[in-house]
Amino acid sequence: MLTAKQQKAYNAFYETTHQTEHLDSKAELLVDLAAAMAMNCAPCTKYYLEQCKKSDITKGEISEVLAKVMAVAAGQKRLQMQEVIETYDLEL
Repeated sequence: MLTAKQQKAYNAFYETTHQTEHLDSKAELLVDLAAAMAMNCAPCTKYYLEQCKKSDITKGEISEVLAKVMAVAAGQKRLQMQEVIETYDLEL
């Protein structure tokens, strides 16, 4: 749905996200994986899991990333529920 100009701009931006200056390759892959999981992108998650395996990232390291994504998601849902309760002045 993007125009050619928009697609070109997106592609250029996307490429810059893989030219990190401050993260080593391992940290970059773990951040990529966390972002893919947080955005519920199954194809991206699969891709980054495969890249992690190729980079000798351990199951333990992946498990810690999963746990952090789960903790943030759970916290977001808790806050969402609290906001609805307060917004609608619900007594439970």
